[in-house]
Amino acid sequence: MQGAGIWRSAAATNPGKLRTRNEDAFLDSPQQGLWAVADGMGGYGGGDIASQLIVANLAALPLQPDLRERSKAVRQCLRWTNRRLSQELTITAAQHPAIMGSTVVALLLEGDRGSCIWAGDSRCYLWRDRQLYQLSKDHSLQQQLITQQLLSVDEASAHPAAKAVTRAVGAAPDLTLEVLELDVKPGDTFLLCSDGLHQDLDGQTLGHGLSLASPQMALDYLFEQVLHGSARDNLTAVVITR
Repeated sequence: MQGAGIWRSAAATNPGKLRTRNEDAFLDSPQQGLWAVADGMGGYGGGDIASQLIVANLAALPLQPDLRERSKAVRQCLRWTNRRLSQELTITAAQHPAIMGSTVVALLLEGDRGSCIWAGDSRCYLWRDRQLYQLSKDHSLQQQLITQQLLSVDEASAHPAAKAVTRAVGAAPDLTLEVLELDVKPGDTFLLCSDGLHQDLDGQTLGHGLSLASPQMALDYLFEQVLHGSARDNLTAVVITR
């Protein structure tokens, strides 16, 4: 596998200020050229189980010869995990509705090519040439209302069910993943994060963090900004750069 070792990354997770349980999980594997963030769905029994299972299964994937095969393996792994969560593990949910769900966003990098794969509202950002780009599009009711032009951005944000996720691993028998393939340039910096981080930071703050000299510095800055505020949710992020 060419070029996986050229990437540097840093990752962290924090329960935030209001929640006692952290249902987020992350994968930080620069040697595999694979990173992921999974956000267990709050309010459901087993959200932490779901996110940890996603990360563990991705981490156990055998190395594939090229990016196309690796992307295919990640998608197959997530669909298999979805079937397990939506069918097998629900048998053990005695006290709660039988759902164990988690969002996921994964990034594969190899040489000058990348692949982003996601379901839900955990995000992938790219910082390139001092510009911030949101590569993933949320699978949420809020984004759906905006895309279908039923509500304005402000109206959709104020909707009482705005944060409802419309896709997640484990939420339904069939999982539809979204995939974005891209060219990677020298100097590119990527951010994977759960909504507990991006919901509290504007684009200017995200961009400033990602412009810092190292992934660890970027991560420390972004977490500091969120934790100075209300930090209502678990927050998790992975920063990747050459």
